[in-house]
This record gives sequence, structure tokens and C-alpha cells, in this order.
Amino acid sequence: MRGAEPRPYFFLSYAHTPRNDPKDKDPNLWVERFYRDLCAHVLQLTSLPAGVPAGFLDQQMQPGEGWQERLSESLAYCRVFVPLYSPRYFLSEQCGREWYAFSSRAVHNQAARSNGSQMSGIVPALWVPVPPRQLPQPAERLQFNHATFGDDYADEGFYGLIKLRYLRDQYERAVYLLAKRIVKVAEQTRMPEGDPHQDYASVPSAFGPPGRARQMEISVLACSHSDLPADRAPDCYGSAQRDWNPYHPKSSRPLADHVVDLVRNLDYQVRVGDFETEAERLLGSDRPTAPGLLLLDRWALDAPRRRELVRRLGEAGRPWISVMVPWNRDDPDSGRRESALRAVTEEVLEPRSEQESGHRSHSGGVPTLEAFSQELPGAVKAAERHYAAHAETFPPPGEGGRIPRLLVEGVGYGSSDSVPPVHGKVHDKGGADDGEASEGEETIE
Repeated sequence: MRGAEPRPYFFLSYAHTPRNDPKDKDPNLWVERFYRDLCAHVLQLTSLPAGVPAGFLDQQMQPGEGWQERLSESLAYCRVFVPLYSPRYFLSEQCGREWYAFSSRAVHNQAARSNGSQMSGIVPALWVPVPPRQLPQPAERLQFNHATFGDDYADEGFYGLIKLRYLRDQYERAVYLLAKRIVKVAEQTRMPEGDPHQDYASVPSAFGPPGRARQMEISVLACSHSDLPADRAPDCYGSAQRDWNPYHPKSSRPLADHVVDLVRNLDYQVRVGDFETEAERLLGSDRPTAPGLLLLDRWALDAPRRRELVRRLGEAGRPWISVMVPWNRDDPDSGRRESALRAVTEEVLEPRSEQESGHRSHSGGVPTLEAFSQELPGAVKAAERHYAAHAETFPPPGEGGRIPRLLVEGVGYGSSDSVPPVHGKVHDKGGADDGEASEGEETIE
């Protein structure tokens, strides 16, 4: 962090509640009180030295302070991320960015990847209970049992416990148990530090739009141990194409597994397959059923059949399949074949030189796993955008209404019957916070 600024133990992420009237007391004061109580317990349960904050809350930021820089630093260094669930939370772009920025650190956690640990460093808390069907994929996968903090907490959330006097004891108990959980996770999960200088404005949200879960197809076109070129070492490969690990030895697992975690953090359901095996389906004439990512190993293009498949992808106009091309320049074999393999890659992907032809990695390939992770959200977004423009739509049956017209007095349907109705399918591409507590409620101090 800047200077000797201390690093927070946990980061409290929450959705701001707006005032109904400018004269109303700030409704987020209740969150601040909860935060203070939580920090007090964490301080008692740890050996944090004087001056080290137990947590981070954006209400602490000073006027004039660079809020994006401060948020990036806190998310890069905090040990535990505490999302405060509410109906507003999963609709908030800001909260989705905070979740993605922190969860990406877990994806890069070498220790977690090598020992199979499922610890994510995320400890969810209920401000207001949210029905399970409204949870996006990243939250649904946590499978946290809120009832372990008490039935009243699971039913009411911290907001209900803090506002109702008769639930005061349950509130104190739930805050204490949450603090214990935060400390336990911090001790069991050694999260790697993130990038404190990341461009926070470019961080994607971990929450997709409400409704049906989004799908993403990930395809791998790579060599395996059984079909390596004669001058290619086997270190980055396994028995199957999806075992390909181009960033070995810095990465300890296949690239496809890394991509699955990142794409799931963007609120997608993911399917992984071999491009060569499923090429006829992916390159067929039918409309797409899901956007996709192709992970392309340049060394695989030594085989004429594979070169032809990638050439067909470029020529067939499948912009909803983004192409990402890793190229580890630290690999001792890379320098020897760099020029030849780059030329082959440029040839087969030449039809993708235009932006509307679909995303593709730059001509030099993606040199590091960190750079790959930064490029991936853009590739996913491009695939989703092109998919939305080309996928089959299913408008409701029947005739459409009359088309609105721009009139002198505004937008309307006009007084004339000259505008015909639309027939057939249309494909579209494109309270108690005023200082006085009501009966049974607790006033804020």
C-alpha cells in the first residue's frame, strides 16, 4: 500500500442503500454499526498490533482520497472477503467488481491449486436474506450454511437482528460467530497478494444479469504426449489435449482448469471439450447454442488437419468463439520456433483481422498467465456480445402492435392508421432510520 498504510484483515463488501429523501438519515449507518461490532470481535480474537485495522469499509475513506486506488489496494491485500448479501447486492456492479477482484486471487493461489483445497477466502454474511434462486453462480457455489449462526439470523439477517430489540442477544451471538469464522478462514487460507495497481475501472463484475444462468463453451486445441512434434519437449502436456499447461512451471495445473475457474467467477456455467473432437458441431451451419472460447496451442498447428480446422473457424464467420493464444516466452522451445509458428498462426487466423470477426489474441501470443487472466474477461465479453447478435430468438406468437412514431408533441402512435402492424418474428440483436425507533427496534448509537 502507499507508504506505511496498514493492510486490512477483512474487506466488507456491501450494497449502498439510497435515501428516499435527502433529509433522511443515512440508512447505511446500520452497516457501519455492524462493521464496528465485527471489527471489535476480530481484534479480540487475533493478535493484530495497534494501528492495524481489522477491516475495510468504504465509509472510512476520506474526502479527496482516490477511492479506486484505495479499493484496489484493500482488495489486493485483505486476507478475507466478506460480502454482505442483500437483494441489492447482486444487482450492484460495484459489488460484482469487488467480488471478482478478490476471487481472482484465489484462482492464482498456487497452494490451493496444488493441494486441491476448496478454501476461497470468502465468508458470506446475510444483511437481508436472499432466496437461493436469486444467487448468481459464484455465490451459489459457496454452499454456506447460514443456519449455523442461528435460525433467527438465517431468517432475518443482520439487519433484522440489529433493528429488533428482542433479537439483540441473537445479533451479538451471530456477529461473534461471524468474527470467529473470518479468523478461522484467514488462518487456514493463505491468499496470495493481488495487484494493488490494477485498473479497478476495468475489473469485470462477477454477477451476470438476473434470470437464466449463462453458458460458455471452452474448447482446447493442443498437442498431447502421443502426438508431439519431434522438436517439442513434453513438459507442458499430458495424455489428453485439455491437460495442456503452456505456462509450466510457474503454473501447476492445466490452462483449461484455470480458465474454468475464471469464467465461473464471471457467473457462467461452463462446458469443456476438445475442439478437434467437436469441430463439426462447432463449425456447422446451425445457429450457436452458447458463446465459446478456443484455447489454441501454436504447436498443434504443425498438423495439417488442425491447421485446416482453425482456418475453417476463421472463414466460417463464427465471431461468438473467441480465440486465445498463449505463448510462454520463457519456454526454451519457444524461441527456436517463434517465427515459423507465428507465421502459421497469422495465416490461419487472418480472416479474424477485423474486430467484428471475433476476438483473437494479438499476434505475439499471451506471454504470461497473469496477462492471460487479464485478457480473458474481454474475450468472454466479446464472445457473449457476438452470440447475442447471432443466436436464434424466440419472440412470443401472434402479431405485434403498431410501431410508435415520433410526433410533433412527442413519441406516440399517431392519429393515422397508415402505420401497418408488425407481422411475424422480430429478431432483436441488439422506516425507523429517522432517529426514533419504532416499537421493538434498537436505536443506533
